[in-house]
This record gives sequence, structure tokens and C-alpha cells, in this order.
Amino acid sequence: MEKYLNTIKGINCIDDAIRILHNSIQITPLIYKAVAFSIEAHKNQFRKSGEPYVVHPILVASIAAHYSGDESMVIASLLHDVVEDTLFTLEEIHDLFGTDVANIVDGLTKITELRDTEFTHSVEKDKLLKSAMTFRKMLVASTEDVRVLLVKLFDRTHNMLTLDSLSDEKKFRISEETLVVYAPIAHRLGMSAIKNTLEDLSFFYIYPNEYKKIDDHIKTYQEKIQNTFNFFLEDVKSVLDTELKNKIQMFSRIKHYYSIYLKIQRKGVSIDEVLDLFAIRIITDSPLECYTILGLIHTNYMPLISRFKDYVAIPKENGYQTIHTTVFHNTKIFEVQIRTKDMDKIAEYGVAAHWKYKNGQNSFKEPNLKWLHTLEMDNDNVEEFYDETKKELFYEEIVVYSPKGAIFNMPRGSCAYDFAYLIHTDLGNKAVDCYINKVKKPLITELNSGDIVSINKSDDIVARCSWINIVKTAKAKKSIKLLCQHRNKQIDMLNGENIINTIFSRYKENILSIYPQQKIYKVVENLDHLKHIKRTIETTIRSELGIFARMKVQQVNFKEYAFENLVFSSNFTLSAVSFDHCCHPKLNDEIVAFRDGKDVVVHHKMCENAYHLMLLKKQMIFCKWSDDKYYIYKMVVSLRNVKGELARLLTHLSNHDATILFIEYGKDRYSHIQYCTINFEIRNNNSEKIKKIVNQKSKIIEFYSGDDAYK
Repeated sequence: MEKYLNTIKGINCIDDAIRILHNSIQITPLIYKAVAFSIEAHKNQFRKSGEPYVVHPILVASIAAHYSGDESMVIASLLHDVVEDTLFTLEEIHDLFGTDVANIVDGLTKITELRDTEFTHSVEKDKLLKSAMTFRKMLVASTEDVRVLLVKLFDRTHNMLTLDSLSDEKKFRISEETLVVYAPIAHRLGMSAIKNTLEDLSFFYIYPNEYKKIDDHIKTYQEKIQNTFNFFLEDVKSVLDTELKNKIQMFSRIKHYYSIYLKIQRKGVSIDEVLDLFAIRIITDSPLECYTILGLIHTNYMPLISRFKDYVAIPKENGYQTIHTTVFHNTKIFEVQIRTKDMDKIAEYGVAAHWKYKNGQNSFKEPNLKWLHTLEMDNDNVEEFYDETKKELFYEEIVVYSPKGAIFNMPRGSCAYDFAYLIHTDLGNKAVDCYINKVKKPLITELNSGDIVSINKSDDIVARCSWINIVKTAKAKKSIKLLCQHRNKQIDMLNGENIINTIFSRYKENILSIYPQQKIYKVVENLDHLKHIKRTIETTIRSELGIFARMKVQQVNFKEYAFENLVFSSNFTLSAVSFDHCCHPKLNDEIVAFRDGKDVVVHHKMCENAYHLMLLKKQMIFCKWSDDKYYIYKMVVSLRNVKGELARLLTHLSNHDATILFIEYGKDRYSHIQYCTINFEIRNNNSEKIKKIVNQKSKIIEFYSGDDAYK
């Protein structure tokens, strides 16, 4: 593929472009007609390099022909810019080339390409928004026909091959767009050659210095690297028996430059320390021979078992099948890939193999694009959609099993809660715990490849809103978000009803059953609205009832009670407040308050116990955090390792109205100095003054405010 794309890159005239198209596919009368139409439509149009513009769509069609051999895809590639850049209409394309072609062109036209003038630097918010919009439009337009995505990838591939005529700034910005939008899609479609090409070209323009370092290293040691490869290849051939030797093909390669760069960044190493630069691929005839070869490789070379992956037995979702193993040979590490010829075609062409080989002897199945249709397109926040969906498209995957042996591909780092939502949204909503390899575990337990997972559920829905940042899959995040939005509205309504009914509880247990009110959910955030509803009900009662009832209603008078950081408004006498142990909300968390005689018990708003108390119509009080602003600080201090030293510091902080949020102390009991990490909150926002207070009882090693840490 690399050789073919290099040939494409060097073509800049119409005749040569038509010639390579002719070499890539049989020119049918309809393709010939489309070539002529495209030349006519784009006449007098030129690219920045000065070449006729029509060279571009012809070469995009050539890549489409090489990859798919699908006539409609090739014709749509020839016409992909006609509607957007010329006076010809989609109706004319439909009349001339049929419904199939017109639908692909229509999908391509709906994807508004980011023009050079629209690009902004990635640190700016609108760049992310535009990238996200393009990304979303590509996915939406392709849900009916994935060929829209394929042509768009071929279009971007040729654009990346011909960036040299643009300014450095435009090269950078287009490359950045390619790396964050197009490469992840190519990855998920199984088109590894296109993905690697897009990544390496983007890498060249975005990080030219880093690219040059890797390129210089490879070129400097090229002869040595090739000799290493040749020696290993010959050695591998010698360990394969005579019968297999005649059936296999062997290839060697060095990792792609961007892949090397990522490994350098992730591991924090130099290129000399990247161990698995080398890879060989062994192509054979049957899956059984793949395992025979694997056995011979592992018998003769020491394998790194942690790097072994069997995608033959367990294919990736996009159909990719290959055995991956990594072995030692003469102090070097080599990745070895083993697959059949059909598997090699899938790995090369991805979903496009369906069209390229569907009429041949080895007919390929319809590509599995369930993931594309299940992407959550209804997310109103396009940037959030972009971030979540990109993770779905471009992840390092694990494979887990249901107890019945069903196979599930998931992003690395997924937990059992992700798995529950992967099975069904209702199972995720009602999940309580799980069994992993027959051992009972919490739902947030991270899964590993090969785990067998079963989920236990209850009859009731359980909202775990704080877990939205723990799960990895977009489906789990989306489901938790929707569930919690619904639960939040329900809680506000229950809270509002219970607060109003509590106010009038001396008169009637459920006053709202007699005098229903509008927008009750607003009272939990708006004391004025609560007072308005109270006055409305009082007025109604007075107008309908006798003197004794009116006297009872007159007792409904609000009083404000303040306890430390909390403020309550109630017509009942309150004397004490406590935080329930089940959730113990922190400062500025959303809260609800229950009346227990003269005491108030505070829960986190999303606490499951609090939710059940609301359903039981327990009496509730209007509450909010005090308007006094608290500031959070974190510090590391050194203390003498003597009895009571930490207690003296904490008492000192308490005397200055500081509230301790977190403490870690005492890692070395034999040291005469102990280091202590303390997170605390205090009303004072003068860091220097607080440092002086702390230094009266200890020595500060590190100190910064919560705002500093956030930034």
C-alpha cells in the first residue's frame, strides 16, 4: 500500500491520473462517463500547487478502486466535490449516475469540509467545536451507507499526500484535524494501512523535529536493522518444517514512526530503548497452520506471554484476525504476526474488503457496523459527544466473556459496570454487584482480558451519578447521565413536595393533595418561590375555613437557622444538625435535609437512602450552604515524631476555623521527622496568612490552594 500511495503522490497531470485509475479498476462505461463529467465540471479549477483540480478526484477514485473495486464508490469519489464546488446539482448526478451514487455524493456533501479560512489553533475552543462538528457530521452521514466514510477517508488521504504546496500553518492545522478526526475512524473501520499513513503524515507536519529524530535514527542504523531482520527471518525459516516453508510468505517491517513516537512518550524512553521496533508477518493458508507456526515459534524462541494476543480465535469487532506474539532473539525483541491470506486482506482493507472481494471465490461477510449505528448521536453537547465517541473509536481493547461464552470487546480500563451497560441499559441501571471468574466483586472492579463476568441486579433502579467518571464506555456514561438527569428531576419534585407538606403538617398531612401547586421542583433552589407557594396556600385556606382553622394556619411562620456552613428555613424549632454516615456530603455538594423532631439530618442529594426516605414522604426542611465562601488548601508539613504532635497541629487549625478534609501521616515510624499531607478548608483566602498560622506549629514543605491545583 505504501508503494501505491507514493506513486499516487507523484502524479500531477490528468493523463497520468487516468492511467493509474485504469490500472486500479476496469473502466466501465459509467466510470468513463463519470471521469468525463468530472473533468468538465472542474475545468478552469486549479489546486494551490497549480495542477488541474480534477487530478484530485481522479486520484481519490483510484485509491477507492484499489481499496474496494466498488463501481458506485469509485464514481462517487470522482464526483465528491461537484455539488459543493460547481454549478451542477445532486438531481443532475442522480439522473446521470443513479440513486446509489447520488446517495453517497449527498452524504459527502452534507459533511461540510473545514476550509482553510475556518481553521483555528487547537488551543482555542472553536477549533475543538469545529473538529467535533465535522466528526459528528461524518458519522451521522455514514450511518445509512458506510461508503460515505470510506470515500471521505480516501479524500483526506490524498489531501495529506499533497500538502507541500500549502503554508506551514495550514499544513499543521490540516494535519491536526487528520490526527484527531480521520485516523480514529480509519482505525475502527479496520483500515490499518490508511490509519498508519494518515498518522505518519500528520506526525511529519505536526512534530517535524521529533519525526526527523526517528527518521535519522532509522536511516543511520538501516543496514544494521536490515541485517538483524534478515538474520531473524532466516532463523525463523529454519525452524519451520519443510511442508510449511512452501506454504508461507514472510515480511519484515519497522514500526510506523508515529507508533514509535507514542511509545517513546508513553514509556518515557529514548528510541534506543524502544525494544519492539522490529516486526515480522507470516502469511499462511489456514487457521490451523497459524497455530502450528505459533507452536514452532514459541518452542524455539522465548515468548513474552503478556504480549500474546489471539485475534484468530477472538476476532476484533471490525473483523481483524491475527495472532500476535512477541519473542526474544539474540537480545532483540521481535513482534511476530501470524495470519492467513484472507485475514491479511481484512487487515489491509478493513471493511472495504467486503466490496473488493465480494464477487470473488473468497466472499467476505457484510461488515459488522453495529457500533456505528449505536453511537449516541442525540448528545446536545457536540464537544462531549466528540470526546466520548473518539474514545469508543480509538481504544486498546480487551476481550471478556459472559458465563455462556459470548465474547465482548471493550476498551482497556473498563470495569464490570461498563460490561453491565454493554449487555443492556436496564441491567446497568439495576446492577448491584458482579462475579468475575466466579469471585464476587464490586461493580467498579477493572476487567482484564479473558475475564468471565456475570452481573447481579436488583428489582430497583440504582443511580450512581458519581461513577460517570469511572466508567470508560460512551454507552455507560450516556446511560448514567440520562438516569441521573431523570433521578435529579424526580428528587427535586419529591423534595419540594415534602418541604411544603412539612410546613403545613400541623394542619394537614398532605396539603398538596388538597391544594396542588405549579413548579414545585423550584422550591428546593429558590426560597422566594417556596414563600410564594406558602402564601398562596395560606390565602386559599383562610378564604375557605373558619376562625379556628385560620388561627392554626397563622402559626406557619418561617425562621432561619444557621449551623456552621448550613442555613435552614423552617416554621419548626431546630436545635441541632448532623450528617448521615451513609453519604456524609462535603462542602458545596448538593444536599437535602430531613426533620427528626428538633434535629435535622443532612444527606447528599443523590444518596440512595435519602431517596427512599423521600418516597416514604418523610418530613423535609429547606436547606442550603451558607453564602460564606470557603477555600480549599493542600499542604505537606514536617512534624517531630513525638506523641501528640499531630493532634496539636490539628487543634491549632481547628482553633482558626479550619475543617480537615483529608490527612495522610506516618510512613516511617523510626524516623525522627514525619511528613503529613493535609487537605483543609477555611474562610480565609490569604495564603500567606494561612502559612504563618500553620508554621506556628509545624514546618511547611509544600503548600498550594485548591484553585492552583485545579489550574
